[in-house]
Amino acid sequence: MNTPAVYLDHAATTDMTPEALAAITAQFATTGNPSSLHTAGRRANRVVDDARIAIATAAGAHPSELIFTSGGTESDNLALKGLYWNRVKANPEARVILVAGIEHHAVLDTVTWLVEHEGAELCWMPVDADGVLDLDAVRALVQQHHEHIALGTLMWANNEVGTVQPVTQFATLLAEFGIPAHSDAVQAFGAVHTNFADSKLAAMSISAHKIGGPVGIGGLLVRRDVTLMPVQHGGGHERKMRSGTLNAAAAAGFAAAATHVTAHRERESQRLSGLREYAIQEILRLIPEAVLNGPRDVENQGTRLPGNLHFTFPECEGDSLLFVLDMLGIASSTGSACTAGVPQPSHVLLSMGRDARSARSVQRFTMGHRTTREDVDALLEALPQAYERARKAGMAADESSIHTAGTGFTR
Repeated sequence: MNTPAVYLDHAATTDMTPEALAAITAQFATTGNPSSLHTAGRRANRVVDDARIAIATAAGAHPSELIFTSGGTESDNLALKGLYWNRVKANPEARVILVAGIEHHAVLDTVTWLVEHEGAELCWMPVDADGVLDLDAVRALVQQHHEHIALGTLMWANNEVGTVQPVTQFATLLAEFGIPAHSDAVQAFGAVHTNFADSKLAAMSISAHKIGGPVGIGGLLVRRDVTLMPVQHGGGHERKMRSGTLNAAAAAGFAAAATHVTAHRERESQRLSGLREYAIQEILRLIPEAVLNGPRDVENQGTRLPGNLHFTFPECEGDSLLFVLDMLGIASSTGSACTAGVPQPSHVLLSMGRDARSARSVQRFTMGHRTTREDVDALLEALPQAYERARKAGMAADESSIHTAGTGFTR
């Protein structure tokens, strides 16, 4: 199958930058285990050390705080499980995890597993209609229940609607009560300002393939005074928190991408936010009934990811619109899961107060470093006819078949 002419799913994965491709290719031509003591091993170890310094610098962290992982999902698992187990070991009464319904499934499924297997309890934090955390409500929850809270987690920027969260304020609030905070910054790192040292976080997850690095490597930034109970065991690599042979080539590619994206972040943010605003204006002109989800951020003040567009297109199934667009050469995403062939509503939109029907009628368009004005114009040309065709197909499932999850304090 040919790649669509216009790729607008950069939030899922993006092209490797030329710098990252060159770095990883150069390392593929050599060999050596970074843990070995001979010359080849020491050479590979230097590659990893240099990569660690570069990535940590890009993230505003000390090199010793970077733990290499296989990607964002592993980083989230290690952070949440490691923090939870250590907190419960120190205080068996601290079993509550603060979490919002807008999180990526790498977080939601991990905390659900902790509930089902490790005795954790979830406290669902509310968000507003744009998906922004209600800090006042969270403060009230923490003041009332802080003795029982193990940790809190808040994604830095939402992967579906692009909303940027008040992570530093959240982490600072929890720190007042001695509660560690984690953030899934996979979508935010490289797109908006994310400084680990200033954030007051205990841990922060990042991933290479979202910023133009290779698939299969990520990082977990762990503050130097924080220890995580490991999820996997072995040779005691990475501060004894994540055992496993380090991938020097992938680390070099990750570092090259991180260095490049950080150096060009402000300029790229302005470019992408300009394309975003142009696309929003034109989509609303062409399809007046379309609804933008998440904050508009016309002036690019940092409340929305620069390259994120997320719309509700009433009375059509998101998957139907995706497939029609794909046939027209446009790659996009619904951001919603599909179980046993039955379309499901976006859990993010449900948490933002949308009804189940509209939460299934969504489409996400995300731009990256290779996106051009011509790509946006191609979308604008294809979208009205794609919408009409998808709307004629209607909604594929009756609302009675949709299962939704509520929010609230589930202690």
